[in-house]
Amino acid sequence: MSRLAASRPSPAMRQKSRRLVLQALYQWYMAKTSPSVIAAEFIADNDMAKVDYEYFRELLERIPQTTSELDECITSFIDRPLDKLTPIESCILRIGAYELLHRVDVPYRVVINEGVELAKTFGAQDGHRYVNGVLDKMAQKIRLAEVKPKD
Repeated sequence: MSRLAASRPSPAMRQKSRRLVLQALYQWYMAKTSPSVIAAEFIADNDMAKVDYEYFRELLERIPQTTSELDECITSFIDRPLDKLTPIESCILRIGAYELLHRVDVPYRVVINEGVELAKTFGAQDGHRYVNGVLDKMAQKIRLAEVKPKD
């Protein structure tokens, strides 16, 4: 096995990264704590050996830095003002929007599935349906070349 393949994070590690990022972004959203302070807390409190640490750091740093861009994108696909979403929905949609816009190496179906699973675990009842619909609409527009039209 090549060194590159051996160092490639597993899907389970990425999934754990997203889960921790959601919790960290929720803390950032609610407490307005610096992402670097939150990252230090999460590193101290969690077993980062089972997490794609680089992905965790990227999402936790870049999502707060690009919130305006992400929120503008999300607003085009939701049926209510952004501030009417639950904090969990907002954070999940920001993760999804970031991945759709900036991580083309992550297939759009993975982005949608991961968002839905996060919403099922952390969101309100049936919130996963809303997240699914919004991320699907985003993918149809943002990843047009990847999303095949249905015949």
